[in-house]
Amino acid sequence: MSGKYSEGPRFKVRDLDLAEKGRMKIDWAESRMPVMMALREEHAALQSLKGMRIAGCLHVTKETAVLVETLAAAGAEISWSGCNPLSTQDEVAAALAKAGISIYAWHGMNTEEFYWCIDKTLEFKPTLTLDDGADLIFSVHNRHPELAATIIGGTEETTTGVHRLRAMAADKALKYPVIAVNDAETKWDFDNVYGTGQSSIDGILRATSVLLAGKNFVVVGYGHCGSGCAMRAAGLGASVIATEVKATAALKAILNGHRVMTMDEAARVGDVFITATGMKDVITGRHFEVMRDGAIVCNTGHYDCEINLVDLEKMAASKRTVRTNCEEYTLKDGRRIYVLAQGRLVNLAAAEGHPSEVMDMSFANQFLSMVRLAREGQGLETTVHDIPEEQDQLIAGIKLETMGCGLDVLTAEQVAYLNDYAAGT
Repeated sequence: MSGKYSEGPRFKVRDLDLAEKGRMKIDWAESRMPVMMALREEHAALQSLKGMRIAGCLHVTKETAVLVETLAAAGAEISWSGCNPLSTQDEVAAALAKAGISIYAWHGMNTEEFYWCIDKTLEFKPTLTLDDGADLIFSVHNRHPELAATIIGGTEETTTGVHRLRAMAADKALKYPVIAVNDAETKWDFDNVYGTGQSSIDGILRATSVLLAGKNFVVVGYGHCGSGCAMRAAGLGASVIATEVKATAALKAILNGHRVMTMDEAARVGDVFITATGMKDVITGRHFEVMRDGAIVCNTGHYDCEINLVDLEKMAASKRTVRTNCEEYTLKDGRRIYVLAQGRLVNLAAAEGHPSEVMDMSFANQFLSMVRLAREGQGLETTVHDIPEEQDQLIAGIKLETMGCGLDVLTAEQVAYLNDYAAGT
């Protein structure tokens, strides 16, 4: 591992001198995350996670730092790594290391370093795992299976990760229970839609500074994340085109005012492309062959396999970095294609990730799931578990309260009417 790093017995980060800058960012996030701060106050008094050792593998952002320090305040011992080579904010990693958190993360690590960091977080033999992308869980199962016996349970933050863990559970390959944080309504209907939408557009604009108004903006995959990107691009005046493999998702895109095409059709007319599918090879060589000169291509999915950059490399006559997080590929016929953030998640690699306000709810789900596992994990079936509806409503209710909004309450008569199957018209 080359380069200059700040290292200690329980951490390795880029530069510990960045800690003060990172602390200011964390302070800002705390001011925008009232749900997490309320949970911190409550569970610090209860010491709900005392005796737990939590290994975490999640983007090292200012919002993640609020989660980490809330887990620690509740009594847990923590060891952390970043879940993507380009998403770690070095100043935040430094601030956590300075505060005594065991952390192994820096921006721009290679694949070997990425897995070295995960392995370091497992050295203290965790009792709980917290994941974004399931790389930590997969590392336990594939490289350190002996640790699974003492792990009570884990959580998973992403759509792709949950899908793969459900497949593992179906094959009886999962070794401990996992809570699907991604599938909580207060996660996927807010973080995935509003968070991904805003932060992905933020990343595109930071990397390119282009005008989106009037451009054909191609969203590859119209799920929660893709629909959020489409909504925000349309709000800036772009003409949105969606591509899909699922009929109902394509219908939603049309009824939301967007055009729907096949990827082969969209490749010919798009100005900006963003992938949000969780599937590999959704943009490949045959699409690059017909793209317009100046087309911008990026990804907001967790893994960097959605855009086949190997195909593009083979087609390119030259390649250069023209802006931070923006690489220009000049093809043999002179056309230029611009790839943002090396095909990795543009919202975190080229911007700061989701706004603190929306991560407040997602990380509240992570925190409460850790507390649930600490209390009940040993009695849970070894499969993937959903977030209870009561937890969703609790988190949403706290969020509304901090926003100054109240809720109506059904009367006893209304509750009786709701459940009265004999009532007619």
